[in-house]
Parts: sequence; C-alpha cells; structure tokens
Amino acid sequence: MSYRDPLGESATDPPVLVCADLQCEYLAEGRKHLIADGDLIMSRCRQLIALWRGNLWPVLHLKRIAQAAWFNPASNLTNWLPEVRPTPGELTFEHPLPSAYSSARFAEYMSNMRGIRCVLLGFSLDETILSTVVEGFHRSHRYQVIEDAVACRLACDGDVAAYKLVVTRVISNFAGVLDSADLTRSCGRLAV
Repeated sequence: MSYRDPLGESATDPPVLVCADLQCEYLAEGRKHLIADGDLIMSRCRQLIALWRGNLWPVLHLKRIAQAAWFNPASNLTNWLPEVRPTPGELTFEHPLPSAYSSARFAEYMSNMRGIRCVLLGFSLDETILSTVVEGFHRSHRYQVIEDAVACRLACDGDVAAYKLVVTRVISNFAGVLDSADLTRSCGRLAV
C-alpha cells in the first residue's frame, strides 16, 4: 500500500497556516455567535499554531470586521483571542464579508503566491471558512480544512455536531478535510 500525503503532494515546503476569525466574539457567553465546543477547538488551534510558530512556518490571520447591525467593530469582542494573537512577522487580513477574499490585500496576496497550500483552522466554519474555500477553489488555490480545529455556531435549532458535519461535507467538495493528527504526522516529515 502506498503512502498518500494528506496535504495533496509530497512537497518539502510547509503549508501556510490560515487562522480564521479567532476573535473574542465567538467565545463570549450570551452572544449570538457563541461556539459551543470552543474550549476543545481552541486547544487544537493552540497546538497547531505552536507547531507552525515553533518551526518558523508561515501563519496568516483573518479577522472579520463586518458592517452588519449585529457586528460592532469598535467592541472589544472583535479583538483577537489573547492566546492566539498574531505575533510580529505574521500577516493579518481584515475581511468585511464572509470570504477572506473580500479583503483586497488577501486576494492580492493569494494571487501572487503560486503553488502554495493553505491549512485552515478557526471559527466561523459555516461563513468565513466555507466561503473562503469555495472562492479559493474557483481561483485554483488549494486548501485543507482541519476538521477537529474548526467550529461553527448553531445556525438553527438542532444538533451542533450534525450541523458541523453537514458543513464539513459541503466543504469537502472544494477542499481537503483532515484531522489534526494526520496533519501533524505529515508535517513532522517537514520539520527542521
């Protein structure tokens, strides 16, 4: 049986880690966008971000700055979560619409980066991650979504896990979906 790289190829360059909307809004009790399993997801996100930072691999951060009535960009709730705040040398992109490509800087950055692979983690699976993956697919950009390092709010009455599974299945039509254990195994071969 041959080994298949879960990142899609056996390149020696590490993929770019894209951290989607790791903002206080998603973990604030009583808020509309509260992530039910936020502590577990944050644990995975912290582990993966530490792996990337420890190996000096590229990390990008996306921050939602919507103009909708429910979203107050002046609020502290739009701030980065302290434990995953961008560090010097890590790029940040603010996007007003769900897709990260609504940021002109992000769209330009991605169009100038040829042949890179991006690994997505974070919050807003059913908005930012889904729309970014779909738009990236149409631009021939390659994404992988880490299923145990992403979360979404419950958009309707029902089971959060079932909703997340459905959204993840939709995403799998446009990007690879893998878990953090597969990712760290494949990235272990790239470590310096």
